[in-house]
Amino acid sequence: MKRKIKGKETAVALRYDMNEFIAPKIVGKGQGEVAKRIIEKAKENDIPVYQDEKLAGQLSAMEIDSFIPEELYEAVAQILAFIAGVDADEIQ
Repeated sequence: MKRKIKGKETAVALRYDMNEFIAPKIVGKGQGEVAKRIIEKAKENDIPVYQDEKLAGQLSAMEIDSFIPEELYEAVAQILAFIAGVDADEIQ
């Protein structure tokens, strides 16, 4: 997930394993060059990148290794549905 803040790109990396976690977890975040590297690594590893400026801003304020708060479940669920759709399209 990425956004731009006053000219600086921001990226937040999420991880979710329903067998391991109670909710998606923030596993990385950064601005500027760090954000670019996060996005680059995601693309290199065929991990979908979803752009939502508002959500990226909310998540970037949180600590790495923290679970997303309940009030963001719906927004993140939409991202997971997007990713599931991308994965399904690639399989076909």
